[in-house]
Amino acid sequence: MKIARRSFLHMAAGAVALPATARLACAQSYPVRPIRLVVPFPPGGAFDAVGRPWADKIKPLLGTVVIENIGGGGASLGAAAVARARPDGYTILLGGTQTHVNEALLKSRPLYDPVKDLDPIASVAAYFLGIAVHPAVPVRTISELVTYAKANPGALSYGHAGVGTIQHLTGELFKSLVQAPDIVQVPYRGTGPAIADLISGQVPMGIVGVTGQVLELHRAAKMRVLAVTGPARLVAAPELPTAAELGFSGMTVTGSVGLLAPAGTPKEIIEQIAVASRTALAEPAYQKMLIDAGMEATLNSDPEKFKRSLAADVALWSPVVRTLGLKID
Repeated sequence: MKIARRSFLHMAAGAVALPATARLACAQSYPVRPIRLVVPFPPGGAFDAVGRPWADKIKPLLGTVVIENIGGGGASLGAAAVARARPDGYTILLGGTQTHVNEALLKSRPLYDPVKDLDPIASVAAYFLGIAVHPAVPVRTISELVTYAKANPGALSYGHAGVGTIQHLTGELFKSLVQAPDIVQVPYRGTGPAIADLISGQVPMGIVGVTGQVLELHRAAKMRVLAVTGPARLVAAPELPTAAELGFSGMTVTGSVGLLAPAGTPKEIIEQIAVASRTALAEPAYQKMLIDAGMEATLNSDPEKFKRSLAADVALWSPVVRTLGLKID
């Protein structure tokens, strides 16, 4: 049966428009089922400390959010899983500084392009790192740690959340600044496993993301946090000095944790998640919870602000990575 040319063109135009129409309908009805939030580290670290409370607080606004921890590759495996997911808003990533810096600057064979394959939604929190030692290490300040490392070359090692993580970069930056190249880096699949070995004495030193758990372990004398990398002392732990105030100004490090979606996710859905996140973060109780965990809530974030923040993170770490000559895989 022949089809008139005008009818055929009309049908073709309708076929082309269908995906866009379907995406709009999807956005208007979103969400109709649970959302999967991928945390690219094992349980027990700073990302988990942000992601699980966020999922709980967001439930009245977006419905059920299911946490899936996919650790490995310094957050690369989890982030890559989201980058490859269907861009429908039902798989999102808890990423940020880590997922962008790692893949953009450190990988010879990146698993994804953080700029092209992930769309920023909103930042949730800023986190800081702690320079910590096992109580058996006979030091109580960073200066004493440097002296000890130089007096015992090769005897000191530090655990971190994985090759290419901000913890790893900060550890190598510390070694460079204090000229202690013999400190050996020991990578783990996340902060949780690194902390477990630090408090058991399997590794004498750690560069760890500060969380409520880390502060509790410090106060219980199961680990000794010598300094934090924030620009100011933590509200939750004002007794801990910053590395900068101890004379290590190059050790001011802040990481962002936020939400990202597979590239191509409808803008209406991205904005809906961003608005819900801002609403949840406006709660004083939620802000206090993050502060108690050694972090800071990022208020009034949106896709464009988060995008600029991540670009700034990459620009900040680029000369450091180049100077240190770090490259993985």
